[in-house]
Amino acid sequence: MVRAFSVLAVFFAAVSIGAAAEPAEHPLVPLIRFAEQRLQTLDNDIRDYTCTLVKRERIDGQLRDYEQLSVKLRHEQVRQDRVVTPFAVFLRFLAPAEVKGREVVYVRGRNKDKVIVWRGGPKLAYVTTAVSPDSDLALRFAHYPISEIGMKNLTERLIQMGKQELAHNECEVVYVDGAKINGRPCMMVQLTHSVRRPHFRYYMARVFIDDELKLPMCYASYDWPTAKGEAPPLIEEYTYLDVKLNVGLSDYDFDYHNPAYRFRKTFEP
Repeated sequence: MVRAFSVLAVFFAAVSIGAAAEPAEHPLVPLIRFAEQRLQTLDNDIRDYTCTLVKRERIDGQLRDYEQLSVKLRHEQVRQDRVVTPFAVFLRFLAPAEVKGREVVYVRGRNKDKVIVWRGGPKLAYVTTAVSPDSDLALRFAHYPISEIGMKNLTERLIQMGKQELAHNECEVVYVDGAKINGRPCMMVQLTHSVRRPHFRYYMARVFIDDELKLPMCYASYDWPTAKGEAPPLIEEYTYLDVKLNVGLSDYDFDYHNPAYRFRKTFEP
């Protein structure tokens, strides 16, 4: 059900982000404030998690098939200005068929700061290789490097996006309560630009915030329709499913020598 801005204030009050917004306050301000507070929670209270990531991106004008990935992710931990636990992520591709079984692991600052990849799929399945996370090869079929994956990075991007929108002050904001992602109740926030301008990266963007976890579980952005009445074409979509927080992941979960993984154990990056 589409609701007015007052419902957003009720939602934010329910998730304890402060008092309801003043009527004169821009409707994006409480959303930014909420994201900043959830970023603190991600830093202080959530050490790691597992989930399934479903993503779809438009690369070079072509909308690629959905990719489904099993994810293990550990947040960076800093004490007294020293990194004691580096950011780490392990991915196993579940679909589509041509990449099914592929494994990817990245630990910031280790393995020469390279992404270790076991090719998987029906071709060259035996190959283990290493690439820089922001290299052309690593980003051939992805909008973002693996170092920017996860709900924390998504929250940081939402804060940045919200502040940019505030500066331009040309977006329409709609809030929908009772939306669902994989059966889980969410608040959906939709931003739309009625006038196309060179500095706008999208025509419309949608963010789904899980009612229970209070975390952004889905983000999708859309380009301008090519003709009046047509649906806006998808630019990118990322959905986090079956999220389990603080499961106690260890260094071994991000070690390509782990016998549970298929990387070539004699490989050296």
